[in-house]
Amino acid sequence: MTTVVGLHHVEHVMGMAVSIDIRDDIAANSIDELVAWLHHVDATFSTYKLESPISRLGSGELTLDDMSDEVLGVLALCEELNTQTNGAFDALAVLAPNGNYLDPSGLVKGWSIERAGELLSARGATNFCINAGGDIVVRGQPTRDQPWRIGVRHPDHPDKSAVVVLGSGRLAVATSATYERGAHIIDPATGQPVADIASVTIVGPDLTFADAYATSVFVMGIPGLLWLHENHPEYAGFLITHDQRTLSTPAFDQYLG
Repeated sequence: MTTVVGLHHVEHVMGMAVSIDIRDDIAANSIDELVAWLHHVDATFSTYKLESPISRLGSGELTLDDMSDEVLGVLALCEELNTQTNGAFDALAVLAPNGNYLDPSGLVKGWSIERAGELLSARGATNFCINAGGDIVVRGQPTRDQPWRIGVRHPDHPDKSAVVVLGSGRLAVATSATYERGAHIIDPATGQPVADIASVTIVGPDLTFADAYATSVFVMGIPGLLWLHENHPEYAGFLITHDQRTLSTPAFDQYLG
């Protein structure tokens, strides 16, 4: 088996650049397996591809009986999150690019990158970072005795960080904001875009939930931080308002230098 000492790869998939930075000795074909997984996710769940199973399910061409256990598991997680967030996260509330109202994209991105991390761990990698358009999974450390340093973009200054998250071991960081795609996050209760705050960053053990919670707290606004603290204290939240105020949950302090 061919091994390499450290590896860096960027794959354009799911409409974004996914950067993979591995600091360990690892089998050279591990990247191929990870890349194949990401393209499988895109082919299965993309709402931009009319031929994807999720698009065909949403259009009524296929039924739940036709879906794989993988798809059914994702849809079950979406239902769970809808209940957890009192409807702030809803995979059935927004018109998708394919023209129907089934869109689990708000979960799939974090879920797929978290599982990409599990794939690398199973291959023996212990120190790596996967960055999917600003939603990040890390394990271990980049170098001996140094934590990963993850900059959270300033909403008004793309060349600056509003805060730097420090972490080692198993960690996920997800940000929801309007600076890349405008007011694209929809409040399921009104069907209208929300932009009451500038950005929300969630830090915790699993990107599946960190990503979904970032979207949910963005919809909830400032009260969403209290919801996160009371219901999911293992996740930390950091929020920036349009007038440059910053608010965070108590758990966020542990990630500051």
